[in-house]
Amino acid sequence: MHNITRWSVSSTGGVLESLGYKEGYRVDVDIPEGTWAEALSFHDVLIFNTGHWWWAPSKFNPVKSPMLFFEKGLPVMPPIPPAVGLDMVLKHMTSFVERRMKPTAILFFRTQSPRHFEGGDWDQGGSCQRIHPLSPQEVGKLFSVDNNGTNVETRLVNQHLYKALDSSVFNVLDITRMSEFRADAHPSTAGGKKHDDCMHWCLPGVTDTWNDLFVAHLDNIQGRN
Repeated sequence: MHNITRWSVSSTGGVLESLGYKEGYRVDVDIPEGTWAEALSFHDVLIFNTGHWWWAPSKFNPVKSPMLFFEKGLPVMPPIPPAVGLDMVLKHMTSFVERRMKPTAILFFRTQSPRHFEGGDWDQGGSCQRIHPLSPQEVGKLFSVDNNGTNVETRLVNQHLYKALDSSVFNVLDITRMSEFRADAHPSTAGGKKHDDCMHWCLPGVTDTWNDLFVAHLDNIQGRN
């Protein structure tokens, strides 16, 4: 969504070094990633989404490789957790898009695609061996924010998305709820990886329904206009 680069200790020192940070990932909350930033003035329909890594200690370990947020080229001080950084990124992103978009463009933000790891995360022996969709009770247990389970980031990120987009021109494309039931629709052991793939989706499948939902939303918006 925004510019992310590796960060490491500078030989000249700095405020982060003085706090004991040695390496991490620099996230510039006010600098959009160049690929999509250049597309805003060209496309008539734009669909945005964000990644799974806001709550991903296996990649952004809060001690060994934390996300370090920068604004206007300087570290945000005191250092902030990913949840606060996400809010800052979304604030800058929506403002930037609304300034640069075509006046007639239609904007969507797609909600999170759920993962279905059970028994641990992808690097902890987690698996997805289901052959039938989940029941409503099973969905509630697997994704409950109160339970703080392996797949909780889906709903946590969505909470931040809805808050940030509430007063924006974005249309929310909610694919999360319908997809939460489909624990049976991932490649699992057929993905050719050393671990179960419980994040990506088999094709054809769930993502085709996302496209149908998108087209229905788009037709509805264009019909109103």
